[in-house]
Amino acid sequence: MGSKLSFLPFFFVLFFLFSQSKAKIDINTIERLKGCHKGSKVQGLHNLKLYLARFGYLNYQHTPNHVNAENDEFDQKLEAALKSYQNFYHLNASGTLDGPTVSQMIMPRCGQPDKKISHKHGKSLLNIVSHYQFFPNSLRWPPSKSHLTYAFGLNYPNAYVPPVVRAFNTWASASGYFTFSRVDDVTSADLKITFENPTHGDRDFDENVLAHAFSPTDGRFHYNANMNWSSGPGPVSGAFDLETVAVHEIGHLLGLRHSEDRNAIMWSSIPIGAVKGLNADDIQGIKALYELNN
Repeated sequence: MGSKLSFLPFFFVLFFLFSQSKAKIDINTIERLKGCHKGSKVQGLHNLKLYLARFGYLNYQHTPNHVNAENDEFDQKLEAALKSYQNFYHLNASGTLDGPTVSQMIMPRCGQPDKKISHKHGKSLLNIVSHYQFFPNSLRWPPSKSHLTYAFGLNYPNAYVPPVVRAFNTWASASGYFTFSRVDDVTSADLKITFENPTHGDRDFDENVLAHAFSPTDGRFHYNANMNWSSGPGPVSGAFDLETVAVHEIGHLLGLRHSEDRNAIMWSSIPIGAVKGLNADDIQGIKALYELNN
């Protein structure tokens, strides 16, 4: 009986963490929280905690003696997390939820977390400051997998295939290392591209999340089916560019995390109607990860 009881606290911690990962963030509430700071207690503040936890800045523990993500109190841990977020996005690290911080938070973005970083590069061989980042343990594809196959889900629209093919060609050309080929069988492909509903069983989409992809060697890449998409090429007003988002998410599939360089494709957010491509930081990152500089 004693062994069963000792298992219960661990079970409830796991249940809490799982339920928090599934909780949806109300982005509109975050807009209404503008001006909040340490000591504030405002209805809906838990949405800010969920946001910062979702993207790697906050890890509240569900214990009786610790403020957790279920309440609406702005405590010291939340302030520290907000400052970390503001530093990452080159904002004034005041710890107050000011206008520029809110504007960044509501920007359409990738669902992959920003933090839990294992590597941050300082200077390249050319003495250019770079901001690319890797997953913990520098996850990457083994040397035997420089050629990767990809496939589209059964319900993936044919009209939306060319932008993703162009994105793979971009990474092949820039890396000088990876090659990619399309196959029909999505189950056996190294990389799997699908459109998914916001709730789809893994890292569900919040309302401002465009897509997400997983680290090597998982291979999953999901577009948010609820967004308005454009197959381009080129910018289309009122729609998100499939190719731009694909280049970003393929970067995750290859092992890059979000960059702190706002001009990099691996910057986490992209405005509607915008088009973007690889820059020097992205290329330095992939070459450093796979030791291609020599």
